Amino acid sequence: MTTRHILAVTAAVLALATASGCAVTRGQEPVGAHLDDTAITTAVKARFVDNRTVDASAIGVETMKGTVMLSGLAKSSEARALAEAVTQKVDGVVAVKNEIAVRP
Repeated sequence: MTTRHILAVTAAVLALATASGCAVTRGQEPVGAHLDDTAITTAVKARFVDNRTVDASAIGVETMKGTVMLSGLAKSSEARALAEAVTQKVDGVVAVKNEIAVRP
């Protein structure tokens, strides 16, 4: 192989590696969006901890593109509704899907 051929192959490999490494494919979100979702999840959980009615340890919080899904168990329907209301007040929340079940 000539030096020219080796340089051409190296340049092509670097170009492909760089371009594909930065691309966002379907089903993925950019790093900034993931960090925003993480911040929203953290803020929601922190507000649950500050609230005596909502059992923060019994409620799961997941965020995707600003939509927050709540899951787990609440002690009452009031606690379930309060968890949703608290979540809606967090900056960056676009929508809330409340899948919290009330303990019988």
